[in-house]
Amino acid sequence: MAKPQRLCILGSTGTIGQNTLDVVRHQSHLFDVFALCAHSNVERMLQDCLEFEPTFAVMVDELAAKRLNDELTKLSRNTQVLSGISQMSQISCHENVDTVMAAIVGSAGLLPAIAAARSGKRILLANKETLVMAGDLFMQAVKQGNAELLPIDSEHNAIFQALGTCRVEEVEEMILTASGGPFRTWDAARIATAKPEEALAHPNWS
Repeated sequence: MAKPQRLCILGSTGTIGQNTLDVVRHQSHLFDVFALCAHSNVERMLQDCLEFEPTFAVMVDELAAKRLNDELTKLSRNTQVLSGISQMSQISCHENVDTVMAAIVGSAGLLPAIAAARSGKRILLANKETLVMAGDLFMQAVKQGNAELLPIDSEHNAIFQALGTCRVEEVEEMILTASGGPFRTWDAARIATAKPEEALAHPNWS
């Protein structure tokens, strides 16, 4: 029987991180949680540390890390608590990590993801921002480390699955549609004169 994949989950207290842990719950023979990483949600992180007993727990926020460490110490748990993005990056490329779930929202997840790529990990990428803001840099790191990159976020996973049914060299053209954002009710003439600040006025995020 193959050894379980040792996971480092970046963004473990968020929705994707929690869904990942739910998969681990149901497929515990396939996965071992080596490290959990999050920003500052001590309550959720504490419960997950008690359940999954990771070797490391990393909090971006230093005060949150101290609180978590105090709670785990009271309960005589052996999980080592670290803090800061640099520590998170070190853990994401740890020699005992096989697979990294990259699910930290925004720019905060970039450095740990690049560290994992350069060290040749299997990266489950659920953070589109990594590719949007630093796609060239990140993909260079993937090639440099000979990492395996798998798309997890819904939109780019759909593309991955569609391409998985054919030979990529046979694809001549791919058309991707957008959700519409702030322009979803505009006609073509009005869109042609749109300004950058109007494009940024997305109804679902700022």
